[in-house]
Amino acid sequence: MPLVKMKTLLENAKNKNIGCGAFSIANMEMIRGAIKAAEEMQTPIILQIAEVRLNYSPLHMIGPMMVAAAKQSKVDVAVHLDHGLTLETVKQALDIGFTSVMLDASTLPFEQNIEKTKSVVALVKKYGATVEAELGLVGGSEDGSSDHGIRCTDPQDAKVFAENTGIDALAVAIGNAHGNYPVAPKLAFDVLEQIKNNVSIPLVLHGGSGITDEDFQKAISLGIKKVNIATASFNSLTNKVEQYIKSEGKHNYFDLNTAMTEGTYQNVKKHIKVFNMESLC
Repeated sequence: MPLVKMKTLLENAKNKNIGCGAFSIANMEMIRGAIKAAEEMQTPIILQIAEVRLNYSPLHMIGPMMVAAAKQSKVDVAVHLDHGLTLETVKQALDIGFTSVMLDASTLPFEQNIEKTKSVVALVKKYGATVEAELGLVGGSEDGSSDHGIRCTDPQDAKVFAENTGIDALAVAIGNAHGNYPVAPKLAFDVLEQIKNNVSIPLVLHGGSGITDEDFQKAISLGIKKVNIATASFNSLTNKVEQYIKSEGKHNYFDLNTAMTEGTYQNVKKHIKVFNMESLC
């Protein structure tokens, strides 16, 4: 199956009334685990990496690997730059072959967010890729290094933002946060419903790790079409590796490699089932 635009996958999700999982990766093993789950479930997915993770997985190395894996996949896969911080990184990702990008200007004042996002849209048009942007404040950060707090997206602002920027997908803040939640968050579904009624583009839920399966499916029914999963995959990989290290017998790199792949695979498969709106009984 081909490497595809993220916009195509989100439109497909909208038509089927399901959500499309966007799974953050950091190495080859995570890429292989995510693709394995997607192929087994016969479900398209989005592979993504946030700019803050590039200190550990340089874009010029991990990016081509993501694109190559997508091209060889038996299901449609989009490749996305999540939470881009600079236009330079966005352009680098596009040049590598990413089919979707996000420049996160959500911490800027509203008008500056619009102008910054419009500059990305203008750049991306040359590549025919998809553009995601964020409005409101999602708690925490991708790497846990900062927290600007949580501020729900204003539904009227969402309408103005979407109309003025020309983006393809909008990440919203409805009480969600990046990283591990101490307890399951209380999502503002009333706000989400108002946003859905005000905009026609697909909505995105960041900070998916720790949200209950029931809340995932309710959010999807109210317009969320892309769901980001990062921390849950990293945790699942780590747990699988720890189990392997604690197991009896002689250990080796190749079995460690398998453990990392398996940990990612299990988490991605679990979330795909939820996002496909399968019964939770």
